[in-house]
Amino acid sequence: MAHAEKVIAKNRRAFHEYEILETYEAGLVLTGTEVCSLRENNCQLTDCFALIRNGEVWLHNLHIAPYSHGNLANPDPDRTRKLLLHRSQIRDLARKTQERGMALVPIKIYFDDNSRVKIELAVARGKKLYDKRAAMAERDSKREIDRAMKQRYR
Repeated sequence: MAHAEKVIAKNRRAFHEYEILETYEAGLVLTGTEVCSLRENNCQLTDCFALIRNGEVWLHNLHIAPYSHGNLANPDPDRTRKLLLHRSQIRDLARKTQERGMALVPIKIYFDDNSRVKIELAVARGKKLYDKRAAMAERDSKREIDRAMKQRYR
């Protein structure tokens, strides 16, 4: 059976700012109007992060714009939202993020096969400035090589 996930938003900056070590899929506690808003692709993952408090994982700074046809029931667009994970996964995440420089970064938010909203959470280490420069140089050199190969085989 093929995966028919519909990506709502991606955090492209995460790949630039962090070194991704491991990913987890988590559910998200949302209200009805938030889900409707996500169907309209009204979501921003920039500056978004997750924290573990009292054995629960909370997502901060996820901006879901108010639903266009909503009413007073529209919740605060920047409220903290609870993530749904197994207890063992939460323990793993807590253990891995205790280390200095480690963070829980959302990579993408999407609808799964059953139209449930899921979020891909990554255990990541922050990149230093020289790491970013090296990655950029590597990307540029790869682009140059590809360009040269294309020229040669014309």
